[in-house]
Amino acid sequence: MAVKSFKNIDLRYDGEVARLTLARADKLNPLDWGTVRELNEAVAEIESRREIFAVVITGEGRSFSAGGDLEGYLALYRKPDQFAAFLHDFYRMLTTIEASEKIYVAAVNGVCVAGGIELLLACDLAIGADTARIGDGHLNFGQLPGAGSSQRLPRAVGLLRAKHLMLTGDLLPAEEARQIGLLNEIVPEAELHAAVDRLLDKLRAKSRAGLSGAKHLANATLTMDLDAGLKHEIEFVHRYATTEPDAIEGLVAFKEKRNRHSPADE
Repeated sequence: MAVKSFKNIDLRYDGEVARLTLARADKLNPLDWGTVRELNEAVAEIESRREIFAVVITGEGRSFSAGGDLEGYLALYRKPDQFAAFLHDFYRMLTTIEASEKIYVAAVNGVCVAGGIELLLACDLAIGADTARIGDGHLNFGQLPGAGSSQRLPRAVGLLRAKHLMLTGDLLPAEEARQIGLLNEIVPEAELHAAVDRLLDKLRAKSRAGLSGAKHLANATLTMDLDAGLKHEIEFVHRYATTEPDAIEGLVAFKEKRNRHSPADE
């Protein structure tokens, strides 16, 4: 397993999968400016690797991420230009994840709050340990979300639930987070990474082009109204079905009663 060293994160390549770990367990894996810049660098490298089809993001210790570095914000707030640069770096990292053709999976191993939930919301799928606790939490310290959760959270769980999480700062237990759509699945903490690997095995059986296309179409709901989205779907699927070899191969494999095969998956 190839490893690339950073100061605040750990990046490992495991065949077709990149495994990205926030690695400051003693500080509950804060998403401070240094960490966000490292994440931007790591995500850019991952995106450049054609062989990688999925990325797993998790945290060391008992936290996925407890959010930003509150003490560091004191210095940034006094330097508005630097604070703006930090916010744009965070925005760029999350929107790159969201727009990527690769599938990003959050393995939520513990506390996931503030910047942590903003990172979670940019991912495509999320599996949580039964010990996970998830919430917005910004107002617990007089802060506001600045990396997207004020926009992504209402889209994920509905406006009233999002307002409740934002206004109260409550952290939800894993089962409640699953019920409102913040987690796809909950497993015992010791089984978290095995559950992620089972999910990755399911994804491996699918067409990479199909995975990317499905992600793209689902994410289009974030930026288009219904009529525009439906028209975009028709145009996108027409192009996919008539130009993408995986679309034809899937039908031929079904007709011939064999497993699907695509050179793009090799």
